[in-house]
Amino acid sequence: MDVDVAVLGGGPGGYPAAIRAAQLGLSVAVIEQGELGGTCLNVGCIPTKAWVQSAHAVKDAHTAFPQLGVKVGEPVIDFAQVQTNKGEIVKTMVAGVGQLLKANGATVVNGRGTFTGPNTIAVEGAEDVTFKHAVIATGSHPLRPPVEGIDHAKCVDSTGLLAVTEIPKRLIVLGGGVIGVEFASIFNHFGSQVTVVEMLDSLIPIEDDDAIKALTRAFDKAGIAVHTGARATKIEETADGMVLHFEKGGETSSVTGDLVLVATGRGANVEGLGLEAAGVAFDRKGITTDATRKTSVPHIYAVGDVAGYWQLAHTAFREGEVAAENIAGHHTEMAGAVPSCIYTDPEVASVGLSEREAVEKYGRDNVVSGQFPYMAIARAAMFADKTGFFKQIYHAQTGEILGVVIVGLQATDLINAGVIALDSEAVIETVADSIAAHPTLSEGFKEAGLVALGRPIHMPPKKKR
Repeated sequence: MDVDVAVLGGGPGGYPAAIRAAQLGLSVAVIEQGELGGTCLNVGCIPTKAWVQSAHAVKDAHTAFPQLGVKVGEPVIDFAQVQTNKGEIVKTMVAGVGQLLKANGATVVNGRGTFTGPNTIAVEGAEDVTFKHAVIATGSHPLRPPVEGIDHAKCVDSTGLLAVTEIPKRLIVLGGGVIGVEFASIFNHFGSQVTVVEMLDSLIPIEDDDAIKALTRAFDKAGIAVHTGARATKIEETADGMVLHFEKGGETSSVTGDLVLVATGRGANVEGLGLEAAGVAFDRKGITTDATRKTSVPHIYAVGDVAGYWQLAHTAFREGEVAAENIAGHHTEMAGAVPSCIYTDPEVASVGLSEREAVEKYGRDNVVSGQFPYMAIARAAMFADKTGFFKQIYHAQTGEILGVVIVGLQATDLINAGVIALDSEAVIETVADSIAAHPTLSEGFKEAGLVALGRPIHMPPKKKR
């Protein structure tokens, strides 16, 4: 098969690249060894968030429904149906990707692809694909730290956890990053006794300090045990279950569970692709690219997790488009604010600089922030969930918004207003003086701006010292 563009991998980076290239008049082949949609659609963000919704439904049945005057009795989790629902959502989404590729005229080639030269990919069980340009979108895989006993069958990664048939009574989560805290929150609502063991000094350490504190408080209130600054040393199976040993502050301790989730990061899928034969430069962190997503070989591009820009599906979508547009002769670079979304309870979302990062970059005197609590938002009360806050961070001299943080109900949906604000280089007055629909949760975005400017309307002003 001879095409203008060969896309190796049909996930969130690959299929948008294929669709955009086809839109621009190029012939395209997508080579995929598994299901279309990659990790995100099959064993990542989509099935995980399907579980999140089930978990939130359990919470609502326990807490929100009684407050709202709806009596439904004691909720019972039908985990088989939870899994069926997850599977149906995944199936529908994967089928949709196939239909989109077909509708745009892209050809899907099933099989494992390997570069045999700078213009050829050999495909197991299919004919070779020769190309003028290629896009590498092979994604990433879960990493495991060198801990004794971690290869035990009851130490699973996120893919393995998504496939369980029963809810574990006790779940140990090794890793307090995004993946770890999301699953900790889910299984806490599912009724598991959850313990998180994190090597660094806090959960979700790259997030804003106020967001970290809020999530830590929420986990403590929910009964999720958290051990930070704790380095795992050994995992072993005993008569009572799986025991994870760890060191913290010079002392040794342990926690026992029925299952261990290993959520300690992901590594780029660069091995076994024939990158050497194609002449593409890479290391263990991924494939080297420039802002156009071009690799060391001018006609070969790389996008998504394998390129190491951000390990996020939403950045991969855009990277795929950027690569296709450059292949078609345009000049497009990756740019713009990137939102971070964590689907815990409460949700945590941010974009731009955290307050800590802003202070490091501009100095304390040049950074101003303001918070508005969900407790003061009428719509939050209607949802029976008043946990969290909106936070605006801006430059004192220029007024430019530097960062937005939202912790609370639907934070991951609401953060896009912050993305647009940063991309448009909005100033804090633009946000604070905007007209927000009432009653909505999104009022908090505006109100946090008013607090940052020192002229709040719907909360008392700070007392003068």
